[in-house]
Amino acid sequence: MLQDIVDEARYASRMIGRSELSPNVLDAIAKVPRERFVDVDMRRHAFDNSPLPIGRGQTISQPFIVALMTDLANPAPGDRVLEIGTGSGYQTAVMSLLVRQLYSIEIIPELADEARLRFDELNYSNIISRIGDGYFGWPEEAPFDVILVTAAATEVPPHLPEQLAPGGRLVLPVGGRFYGQDLLLLEKDESGNVTEKSLLPVAFVPMTGEH
Repeated sequence: MLQDIVDEARYASRMIGRSELSPNVLDAIAKVPRERFVDVDMRRHAFDNSPLPIGRGQTISQPFIVALMTDLANPAPGDRVLEIGTGSGYQTAVMSLLVRQLYSIEIIPELADEARLRFDELNYSNIISRIGDGYFGWPEEAPFDVILVTAAATEVPPHLPEQLAPGGRLVLPVGGRFYGQDLLLLEKDESGNVTEKSLLPVAFVPMTGEH
């Protein structure tokens, strides 16, 4: 799986602006047991470089996309991170190994409960999760150094850039339902100005609860 991620990064280098992903990110990917984040009948595919269904119309993202979004977020050990869309908890677990504190919101209660059990079983102790509509972010815990969105919004939710700290980074897919989506990187400078860059076409499940 790691070699597939490395190869795909090289293939997509012109779009993503890099030919290699951070060794720290690849190390985190290697440490998280992806098979623990899918149903038993899907475990034989856990190390394929492809998305997998996790029930309730949701998926666990392709490992390359998890690695790329984590790399684009450029997490640092002291960072506080907000994740919108806990899902199975796989992206959450990968990011949690690279930062100080991770806050994760999931709108589907069953997925949120299952992810919490996985975090407890695997001893990911720096994750705080809750059930709610991530479209609005988590204002009472803002600002965040990184915000990561794992479902596609039709536009950048306006509350999220506001919740970025100066120097912060927001990574998210934006576009239609399943098609016509682009992975965006937004960066806020020390003066509070936000720049946006479109990187590559992607296909994510749509954000639910969006207003």
